[in-house]
Amino acid sequence: MGDRMGVKFQHLFAAACMGLLAVFAAAQPVMAADRVNIAISNSTADFAILIAMKRGYFSEEGLEANPTVFDSGGKMMAPLGAGEIDVATGSANAALYNAVARGIGIRIVAGNGNAAPGYGHQILIVRKQLVDSGRYKTMADLKGMKVALPGAGTGATSTLNQGLLKAGLTYRDIEPVYLAYPNHVTAIANGAIDAAFATEPSATYAVQQGYAVRIASSDTFYPWSDATHIIFSTIFSGKNPDAGRRFMRAFMKAMRFYDGALADGGLKGPNADAVIDVLTEFTDLKDRALYKSMNTQGANPDAKLNLDSLRTDFAFFKQQGWIEGDISDPLKSVDTSFADKARAELAPYVRK
Repeated sequence: MGDRMGVKFQHLFAAACMGLLAVFAAAQPVMAADRVNIAISNSTADFAILIAMKRGYFSEEGLEANPTVFDSGGKMMAPLGAGEIDVATGSANAALYNAVARGIGIRIVAGNGNAAPGYGHQILIVRKQLVDSGRYKTMADLKGMKVALPGAGTGATSTLNQGLLKAGLTYRDIEPVYLAYPNHVTAIANGAIDAAFATEPSATYAVQQGYAVRIASSDTFYPWSDATHIIFSTIFSGKNPDAGRRFMRAFMKAMRFYDGALADGGLKGPNADAVIDVLTEFTDLKDRALYKSMNTQGANPDAKLNLDSLRTDFAFFKQQGWIEGDISDPLKSVDTSFADKARAELAPYVRK
């Protein structure tokens, strides 16, 4: 009898303890997610950030993504350096290196979009009348022509220069016309420019409308070059390095999901519809058919940087006189430690 009472008491005591633990756990405040302020442009360049937001990868890592839209990458630099923005998507352009030379705390931490073979997102287009008339036959005929680019010292200028070099020209042989990407189609349609180094979907749209002829994409003359990068504020990475590592883990998951959307030079892989859903929701381009017909950018699923292309671009910017500060090594602007740690913590990626 005594033994049975003892066992019964033990069961009741254990149940009471479990109940108290449940009440205690329920009473504890939920740990607040680390807020990460992210600069985006609401363009396809933000693909991995947008995927991570939509698919909950940031939430899985205990992060609250707080995006702010900027209309140009140059406007992101000051708030990044001040710590008002923690992370940005952008290119390693002359403005970035000049900011680093002035002591602004920013670092390139990972690759974003790139020109993997078959996935050239930057495309040289030439006005159709020039091709039809025979005025344009090869890239060597760009000499003296007005060519639209997004701005002096941008990554696009160095990328196009690689194509010009292969045609026996240099950047000084063309007449650059600096226009925001959305204005390239209008300028080529009305004859204000002869050619444009455009991005998608503008290039495909210009060709479909009969304004231009597609000549070559960046992957054919500058393969594997980085087009865009992930940039950290050193205030953010120094204050909360663990959040930086978790950000990179979420970002890398998104890069791998995006890689699963790629096939045959575009968004035609198994994850394509899901990626297009994200892009049509968050960017200005809502035309699903255009997404499926245009070239898309490549991406390294492990977010690795192409250090050779960083060096090549930097040397070109220096040659053009666009680097104003005392900086001689572009790799001083790089910190791969966050991506390296995140990569080591994730299972090796195997493309399906």
